[in-house]
Amino acid sequence: MGGMRAVVQRVDGARVEVGGETVGEIVGEGLCVLVGVTHDDTPAKAAQLARKLWSVRILDGEKSCSDTGAGLLVVSQFTLYGDARKGRRPTWNAAAPGPVAEPLVDEVVTQLRDLGAEVATGRFGADMKVSLTNDGPFTVLLEV
Repeated sequence: MGGMRAVVQRVDGARVEVGGETVGEIVGEGLCVLVGVTHDDTPAKAAQLARKLWSVRILDGEKSCSDTGAGLLVVSQFTLYGDARKGRRPTWNAAAPGPVAEPLVDEVVTQLRDLGAEVATGRFGADMKVSLTNDGPFTVLLEV
């Protein structure tokens, strides 16, 4: 089934709103990270993903957040494990349920902060509106 999955976009600013209120925002250069969790993910996988996000060299000049101090906006995104290969309606069987996924997304955030990152977040399970300016555009898929 794979491991934790993240869609990472190099951004020039990003924010998350819930009910018209901004709950998380980064200003200027950084990364907007949509994190998907599957059933067999672990805190060790979350730590591995955090280290990768902190050090991946996709910012301007092939730099990383650890090089520049750029912020990260981390948003839980169970739909990264949607499967639409059959029929017209995706299934979400590969996505971990909230009680499994939420602590692992929180662990990615904790690990990033422990590494020294400035991290903003969405609100788990909420109806979120994510706004960003994709710089490039530049988007990569990371799996650990």
